[in-house]
Amino acid sequence: MTTSFPELDVRPILRSGGEPFGEIMAAITKLQPGQGLKLFATFKPTPLFSVLGSKGFSHEARELDGGDWEVLFSPTGVSGSEQPAPAAAEDALSWPEPAQHLDNRELDPPEPMVRILAATEELKKGEVLSALLCREPIFLLPELAKRGHAWRGGFDPDGTTYRILVRIGAGSKAAA
Repeated sequence: MTTSFPELDVRPILRSGGEPFGEIMAAITKLQPGQGLKLFATFKPTPLFSVLGSKGFSHEARELDGGDWEVLFSPTGVSGSEQPAPAAAEDALSWPEPAQHLDNRELDPPEPMVRILAATEELKKGEVLSALLCREPIFLLPELAKRGHAWRGGFDPDGTTYRILVRIGAGSKAAA
């Protein structure tokens, strides 16, 4: 079976200073079974790789002339809910109560990420940070993994608040 790849070009959005994440996720939800997505961007969208990986897509990226990027997101046949959880993503019920809470919903990027990363520096290994955000923190997640922290997060049922728990020093650099 050959995979078809509808195209999404977010370069105009990026060049005008916009945020294309909503467009990308909308395109992903519209895909039919067996379809992938061909994405064009002005930079290599590395944080998107783990986000779409958790939704059952592998990726192949190549740089185009002029510094733009083309990425093929191919369905793996395994959704994120069926994939084995990374070692860092232990059951949130076994985590201690958060030692600190942040409400970042009224802040513009990159301030929520800056505040969360700064707060992680103040906490001890094993402690948990809780934060509220107005969008999925796609650029924060790889930074947390790189620093060795585990995280759990998701949108509230109404889709307006993203809640994240970060456990300090409980992750691995391979977990994303």
